[in-house]
Parts: sequence; structure tokens; C-alpha cells
Amino acid sequence: MTGATSDIILQRMMSLHPKIIDLTLDRMWRLLERLGHPERRLPPVVHVAGTNGKGSTIAMIRAGLEAAGHRVHVYTSPHLVRFHERIRLAGALIDEGALSAVLDECERANGGEPITYFEITTAAALLAFARTPADFTLLEVGLGGRLDATNVVAAPALSVITPVSVDHQQFLGDTLAEIAAEKAGILKRGVPAVIARQDDEAMDVIERRAARCGAPILAHGQHWQAWRERDRLVFQDERGLLDLPLPGLAGAHQIDNAGTAVAAMRLLGLAEAPIAAGIAGAEWPARMQRLRRGPLIEAAGPGAELWLDGGHNPAAGRALADALAALPPRPTRLVCGMLNTKDTRGFLSPLAAVADGLCAVSIDGEAATLPAAETAARARECGFPDVTEAASVLAAIQGIREAEPAARIVICGSLYLAGRVLAENG
Repeated sequence: MTGATSDIILQRMMSLHPKIIDLTLDRMWRLLERLGHPERRLPPVVHVAGTNGKGSTIAMIRAGLEAAGHRVHVYTSPHLVRFHERIRLAGALIDEGALSAVLDECERANGGEPITYFEITTAAALLAFARTPADFTLLEVGLGGRLDATNVVAAPALSVITPVSVDHQQFLGDTLAEIAAEKAGILKRGVPAVIARQDDEAMDVIERRAARCGAPILAHGQHWQAWRERDRLVFQDERGLLDLPLPGLAGAHQIDNAGTAVAAMRLLGLAEAPIAAGIAGAEWPARMQRLRRGPLIEAAGPGAELWLDGGHNPAAGRALADALAALPPRPTRLVCGMLNTKDTRGFLSPLAAVADGLCAVSIDGEAATLPAAETAARARECGFPDVTEAASVLAAIQGIREAEPAARIVICGSLYLAGRVLAENG
């Protein structure tokens, strides 16, 4: 098989359903039956839903499990540069031959019937996981939870719900309560669930769902809590206190994500040393990631800082604003590109107070990109000073260098933009 085989198959899979998203589990059950039900043969599953923090929380849990000597499968989405990033087999990204083989098998088993891209690729991941020995499987929900393609495991070892906020309203509902109900759809009878810090409205819904289905919960503020004390992370639950290193991932919001991960790792039986290693050693690209080399760094110049963040909803905007406010003072300019399906004002509003300017870009090659002019208009409405537009991220950085050579430049607004930046920057 050539290096392009998986790309060819993935491209064909894009045309199997007229919609990108069509929430139902019927097509998944049909395909999984034809594949011999790989979802029943997985190593113990940790199923993670939520609006923000899923990827970071999974990264910390994975790092902790691996520090304890476990082999871990991981399924996350979307990818940033290559599809292979979505499937990690027993600690390593799936190789081209293995990916092409499971994609081809799923395509043949599906027989050309309607199925979404996410559904059939999720089935391929489950097939790969079922055939590769490991100790744990970490499954990240793609969208929602109740009808998400990952919600096919009857009895996970653990469920996790990270902070729920408003996003994907066109699929999940207009209110926080409706969205929380969809996320809480991953809860299973008798399966313990770690619940991150939530707004009261979301927590009420999650608690009611847990009570109805008999899922014991360990909730932030009730059963555990985590906070920063000087340069340490302190975690407390009914078993006592842990004095841990601060998260290796940047941003104050990672304290909460780390607390959620610690609570999960405690339930999975990990000792303090691997828990500490997981919190300090986790890596998760495009989440307040400092870029330190590559052509974009060269374009920014020796006096500048360059950061990349893929957050794209109001809660992510607040988290990014808090993270920037906590950094040492420096002129801060955003390079922002967003999708037209997102709440641009909601994302940008909290950032207006911490940025000295914004340069809007369109996301090259993305059909759903918000035109740069519209992003710029929303930024002006939110009170940003010095709003400009550029034809590309590189052009935006070059323009910022001319105006402010020592700026902190933050590329933000979309994971799709972040993926293109990582590819462009090598």
C-alpha cells in the first residue's frame, strides 16, 4: 500500500452520506454487527464527553496510565494535520498500513450504504483497538454524547464529563440544559462517572440523568476539588490530599482539567507518582501551545512570542483570555480565523480586554470559513482596538512584526486553522 492509500479511502468515505453530521446510532449498529462487534472486545474503556477540555483531560489520563506502565489506546478528533492522529494504538499513532487496512475493511463491510464519515472512521478505530492488545481504551466523544458514534460501549470502566457549555446548538439544542442532557447520555448503569466543574444548570441535568440510570458520580465541589497553591496543584478527595506538580499544559483552566484527570486516575487505581507524571508530562498540541521554531517563528522575529490555540466557543474564549492575562505583560495581538458555524462574538468578547489588536484571516481550504472581513467586523463590535485583515497567517504575522516587533502573537479561533498552522510551520 502506498502512503496515499488511507487518504484515497477517506476521501471516498466523505461521500457516503449527504450530511457531515446526522446524529443517530442506527448506522453504527448495522456496521458494527457486520464487523463482528469490535466494541465488545475492547480493553477497559474510559469514555469522555463535554464541551471543553476533553482532549487535555484525555492527554493527562493517557500520560498517567503510560507512566504506570500501561498500554493505552486513544481515539480523539478532529485531527490537526493527519488523520492518523485520531487513532493511537497501544501508545503509538496508527501506521499507514494498519490504518488503510481497517478503513478498507470497514468500507467493504458497509457496502456503500449511507453512513457519515465520523461513524465509519470511528468503527475503523474500534476495529483496530479490538485487534491490538492494550490495557485501557480512551474514547473521546465527537459531538454530544447520547447519539455520538462512540456511545456504543455497553459497560465502560469509567465515564468522564468535562465542562459543558453552549456549542453546536444546531445539533444539540439551544439551551445549556439541552446540551448537558446530550452529554450526559454517555452515563451507564453502574459505571462510575467523574464530573468536572459545571454551571448549576448543566449539573442539575447531569445529576438527574445519573440518578435515573444508576450511575454513581464523583462531582467537582462535592466529592473532589483541585486548586493551585503557590507553584503546586493540590487535589483533595475523600481519600485525602495529593500535592502534585502544576499541569504541563499552559492556562489556568488546565487546573480544572487536571483535577478531573486526577479524579479519573484515582478511580482507575493509579498511585501518586504516575498521576504526578501524567499531570506534568501531558502534551496536547494547539491548546495554548508556545511555538518555538519554524518559518512562522522566523517571520515573527526574534523579539516576539508566538502562541497557538484551537479554542472556538465562548467558554474557550474566556479560558484563553484568562490564560493571556496570567502571562507577563507584553503587547498582545491576535491572528484570528473562525468557522461560520461558531459564535464569533461569544468567543471574541472576553478577549477584547486582553489584546491590543486583532488581524482577521480566512481559513484557507475550509468551505465553512468565516470570511476575514466578517471576523474583523465582529471584533470591532466587541471593542477590539486596531482591527485589520490579512490574506494569510504568514502575512498577518509579517504585518504585526512591522507594527510591534516585540508582540505576543496568538493565533486562535479554530482547530482547523490550528491544524493548517502546524502543517505550515513544519
